[in-house]
Amino acid sequence: MGDGAVEIAWHELRERLKCVQGEVIEEALVSLYVNGSELATIMCTPRDQADLALGFLKNEGFIQGLKDVAAIYVTPDGCCVDVWLDHGIEQPTRRIITSGCGGGVTFQNPEVSKQAFSEDGMKIPAARLHVLFNQLQARGSLYARARGVHAAGLADGEQLLAMAEDVGRHNTLDKLLGTCLRLGIETRGRLLLATGRVSSEMMQKAAQMGIPFVASRNSPTSLSVEMARAWGITLVGYVRRQTLRVYSGPERLGVPAETVT
Repeated sequence: MGDGAVEIAWHELRERLKCVQGEVIEEALVSLYVNGSELATIMCTPRDQADLALGFLKNEGFIQGLKDVAAIYVTPDGCCVDVWLDHGIEQPTRRIITSGCGGGVTFQNPEVSKQAFSEDGMKIPAARLHVLFNQLQARGSLYARARGVHAAGLADGEQLLAMAEDVGRHNTLDKLLGTCLRLGIETRGRLLLATGRVSSEMMQKAAQMGIPFVASRNSPTSLSVEMARAWGITLVGYVRRQTLRVYSGPERLGVPAETVT
């Protein structure tokens, strides 16, 4: 089982073609079995598979927390995760193929969940977002080593509490939630940082985690903006040096804003 990156050689053009050695992000199929039956096969970076399984099961409503999990086992080659629960589950009859990288899969319909977030008083200055994003992809991360990977982090507004990396951006949220479950970190009322595009399944997962503030270095989709506005979630995109775009909930940045229609 690898550590998320694979060392290979390639030719690099800098005036002339030169052979160099480096790392690329690892991608593989990982199958999730629950109570002995296959539930899903996920294209992902084969690292932190137990956290991925826990977060996926929680986000999809199969478990409420760690107390529902009797045992979890990752095979030595990392390609299978066996999870045994203290209760049976009904195999879903309908899967929704999402727009996530690698063909994300969910058993939930984003239109069904109508979770509303009340005014919680959270205020996170824009300057703090830039600081937290720099911490998310710091030296030693998979991104710093190999590029080609997405990251997600949970913060309390002052510091990162947990983070996850994966070739699939939707997988980073499942891994992040799994890490939080395992370490006993509360996700409700926190800030979610993401490096990839925020699509509807990303917003769905964030809402189920009770997160009122989502910020990304990339763009949201039209449906994710609609969901954020309907649920009262602050959605910020294109967090770059000195700039960002606020698609919903600008009051949580603590600065006056014109009305968007």
